[in-house]
Amino acid sequence: MGHGSGFSALAVVSACLIVWGIVSGRLERWDVSAPIAFVVLGVIVTHGPTALVHFTLHSSTILSLAEITLAIVLFADASRVNLRALRADAAIPARLLGIGLPLTIAAGAATAALLFGNSGLWVAAAIGAIVAPTDAALGASIMSDERVPSGVRRTLNVESGLNDGIATPFVNFFIAGAVTADALAGQHLWAAVGALVGGTLLGIGIGVVGAALLAWARRHRWSAAGYRPLAILALAVFSYSAASVAGVNGFVCAFVAGIAFGSIDHHNDEAVLGFTEEVGSLLSLLIWFIFGAVMLVPGLKDAGWRDALFALLALTVLRMVPVAVALAGTGLDRATVAFVGWFGPRGLASVVFGLLAVDALEPSQSKAVLAVVTVTVGLSVLLHGISSSPLAARYGAYAAARLEAGHPAHGRAGGAAPIATRSLRRRGRSGADRESSAGEAGPT
Repeated sequence: MGHGSGFSALAVVSACLIVWGIVSGRLERWDVSAPIAFVVLGVIVTHGPTALVHFTLHSSTILSLAEITLAIVLFADASRVNLRALRADAAIPARLLGIGLPLTIAAGAATAALLFGNSGLWVAAAIGAIVAPTDAALGASIMSDERVPSGVRRTLNVESGLNDGIATPFVNFFIAGAVTADALAGQHLWAAVGALVGGTLLGIGIGVVGAALLAWARRHRWSAAGYRPLAILALAVFSYSAASVAGVNGFVCAFVAGIAFGSIDHHNDEAVLGFTEEVGSLLSLLIWFIFGAVMLVPGLKDAGWRDALFALLALTVLRMVPVAVALAGTGLDRATVAFVGWFGPRGLASVVFGLLAVDALEPSQSKAVLAVVTVTVGLSVLLHGISSSPLAARYGAYAAARLEAGHPAHGRAGGAAPIATRSLRRRGRSGADRESSAGEAGPT
């Protein structure tokens, strides 16, 4: 992309952000979420008679942007996790992450092997891992609807915030297996395992040291309050870039660094942590734009009935059955289990993992991955987007009428505060915005 075309792309993308900032409240009231809007905008401005710019799927700039975006999002989500506080209400999220997620990856890999056997077992396993993580931001109406029991919202929030980081080693491991020759597979896979272990250790060190330094500087008034958010954002970027320089897994490093940071430093207020989330949100919008610009159209062109079948299974049976198995014995009723099982939208992590796989695999394999990931994510954006509000209302009414205060769906009093979804959550007149406007209006 040349100098002039680069500024053209920047102008188009920034114009899309301005348009969304102007009309977002109105569109969100019609259940048009930010991901849906930016996917559509990405298609409109890059294809057909309305095309203004052109992006290349294998662009190194796009890949780098995707990697940095996921690293910041992983750090931001993980930094919300106070491990000590989470223990009070961790049983159900832990089951979803420790039992449900591995079962979902295994079921997805087995199904992909049956439907796309020609691509090889490693590619099938990679597909299963790529489409396993969920993204609660695609159903922001559920997360902001107070009729849905707080325990359910917290469970979905924690699962969404952490499962992409947990899935990262699986994705990297399976892609490494797919790109190596049989004779060298063992050697490269051991290298991949070493990179994962190294990323974990480095992430712990960066998170602990970074939290300790920032806490010390705050106590001794060395740091200016206005620059603390920048320092935390820089810590997220540093964890990924330092891991890349060291030759270890950057995504795992960023995720673990976020957990270590959030568990050590408990005094960061919303403004400080929120800045990193806001930057991650901006970059996330760009990734959704890129999904519409470079993945959706070519992915749909290469897709067939097998991709559609896999996508339907991935969003239903391959998600809901592992969730039911994971939640067996928790005391949750069938309606709640079904609600949690359905609400597993595939989003940002699957898009970024898909871009990484497409860049790493050989052409025939990358086409297979692109098609199935595109169909699965695209269908999820549509189905979860249009169903989140009606289901939230229906399940909320059911919970109010049927579920008593002590039901596990309501969570434990004093449990961990929810992890903020990667701020594609609604910006309209909900939550703090409603309270703010009420305060400004005064008593009536």
